[in-house]
Amino acid sequence: MTLTEAQKAVDEWIHAYGVRYFDELTNMALLTEEVGEVARVIARIYGEQSSREKDQARELGEELADVLFVLICLANQTGVDLTEAFRNTLRKKSERDALRHKNNPKLKK
Repeated sequence: MTLTEAQKAVDEWIHAYGVRYFDELTNMALLTEEVGEVARVIARIYGEQSSREKDQARELGEELADVLFVLICLANQTGVDLTEAFRNTLRKKSERDALRHKNNPKLKK
C-alpha cells in the first residue's frame, strides 16, 4: 500500500465508521498517546523495564500502525499529501546530511 492509498483508505474508514475526523488538537493528543504506547512496548522489549502480563500481548507493529493511522488522520484533515511531504523530507535530508553521518566517528564500529 502506498502512502496515497493509505491516506485514501483512512479517509474512507473515517467516513464509513468514524462519522468524522476528530479535531486537530484531539488527534494531536491521540498521536501523543499512541507514541507513548510504542515507547512502552520498546522499553519492555529492548529496554530494561520488566514486562507485565498485559504488556506481553502488545505487539510493536500494531502500536506503530496505530501511530501511522492517527498521523494519516492529521495529514488528511490538514491537506498534507504525505507522499510529496516524505519525498521532500528525503531530499532535504540527503542534501543536508550527505556526509554528516558518514563523518561521525561515533557511528563507526
